[in-house]
Amino acid sequence: MAAARDALLDAAYEALARRPWPGVRMVDVAVAAGVSRQTLYNEFGSKEGLARALVRREADAYLAGVDRALTEGGLGALADWTVTAARRSPLVRAALTGCWSERLPAPTLSAVPSTSAVPAQRRADGPLPAPADFVAAVRDRSVAVLGAAGGPRSRTAPGTLARDCELTVRLALSCLLAPAGEGGAGRLVRETLGRCHNG
Repeated sequence: MAAARDALLDAAYEALARRPWPGVRMVDVAVAAGVSRQTLYNEFGSKEGLARALVRREADAYLAGVDRALTEGGLGALADWTVTAARRSPLVRAALTGCWSERLPAPTLSAVPSTSAVPAQRRADGPLPAPADFVAAVRDRSVAVLGAAGGPRSRTAPGTLARDCELTVRLALSCLLAPAGEGGAGRLVRETLGRCHNG
């Protein structure tokens, strides 16, 4: 059923790009995914369950990109990835900033009772990250990747590394409102961290 679930989430995301979430109909999502409406309800339980699964998938995709960015280019790449992901996905932007517009689903962030037999849905029915929790999760992942033995920042004091990682995410989020200009968020982060360490 993983293929059906992915197809349904893709169809829901595409429908959301065309109309506000209140106008997205479950039957239309099922038809677009090529499955029955019953399959949709079996997989997600309700429209709220679909919304939670959609937010969870977007958050997970962003976090997977965080790991790639850190491995490939450190904190500057993390900043650029955060801006790119938040501009590409309104759900990532809303999860990171807490700014849920009326066009988006706005699932409750606390866990909801789950009776689903589908493991992925039970996870989606668990707590969704509030913005502060999401930023903290990115910070903690960044510290783990960069501070690992042999990592590029393994000799940096843990408190300093945690501060640098959180500052990176928060600077990247500020670039959503006021673009960083030439060099993007990555350049802004590198220059800011350079001044912090040299001043």
